[in-house]
Amino acid sequence: MVERVNPGRESGRTQGGMLPGGEDQPAFELVQHKPSPIPVLIAVPHAGRTYPAEFLERMRAPDIACLRLEDRLADLVGRAVAEETGAAFLVAHAPRAMIDLNRATEDMDWGMVQGGVPSGRARFAAGRRARSGLGLVPRRLPGSGELWKRQIERDELDARIELVHRPYHARLSQVLETLRDRWGAVLLLDLHSMPPLGPKTGPEPAADFVIGDRYGSSCGANISLASASHFARHGRNAAHNRPYAGGYVLDRHGNPARGIHALQLEICRTAYLDAALREAGEGLEATTQIVTSLVRRLAEELLSGIRKLPQAAE
Repeated sequence: MVERVNPGRESGRTQGGMLPGGEDQPAFELVQHKPSPIPVLIAVPHAGRTYPAEFLERMRAPDIACLRLEDRLADLVGRAVAEETGAAFLVAHAPRAMIDLNRATEDMDWGMVQGGVPSGRARFAAGRRARSGLGLVPRRLPGSGELWKRQIERDELDARIELVHRPYHARLSQVLETLRDRWGAVLLLDLHSMPPLGPKTGPEPAADFVIGDRYGSSCGANISLASASHFARHGRNAAHNRPYAGGYVLDRHGNPARGIHALQLEICRTAYLDAALREAGEGLEATTQIVTSLVRRLAEELLSGIRKLPQAAE
């Protein structure tokens, strides 16, 4: 059974990585209870908003680009849910504009980098995201054009990978392994936000939530089905894998055969932000409540699946 959080339970807060050019500022933060009361890790990779001054100076229109690239204040939802449920919580402080933690290090548009592909590094074909301008380092946004005034240097890209990307995913993997060893299975909830997908009224209202499971490969079918059932029971419109099925995080860390399940959850920004989609809005509390109950539901579903497994012979 999932334990209820005891306010007196010991919790730990650690920081990791380093923000290049950020005067020793951490790239991410992990908060977890010891021992964990629930087999869930909530991760928020795209809500980072710590921008070194020199970094902003390189951008053509930082006020517009940063806001559009961020999963704006999605960490407020994730942190509140983690505090309520006792789930481990990993949040990036490094902004997506600097490096996208939901992209493979090979998914890079090398035209952005002085000298192109470094010698000795295999030239991987750029993925769909890099070709569209949203690779490891975002290059352009629809309607905004190029984001940068000039190319970045190779050693700067390498620093972003070594100081942000690698340690973030190493910590994510370590926490998942630890929780799996304690409980027998673990769920990663990779939390994101999305712009409105369309009108919320009419015969086919746009979804408030999108559940992504890499078309069934990153988590057990029972987890995805329980998620869809949860939102339907609460009268909220949710889509499955369209238009967001999950990305590199789910590909890298999801491994249902080993008891490591990974689910991406996209939340429409109108559900918890103000009309300008800049600050927290009136819907923040309700959104937090429905995601909190979702996490508890999925934790019970996960543990129920463990209990159904056949036991080894004596």
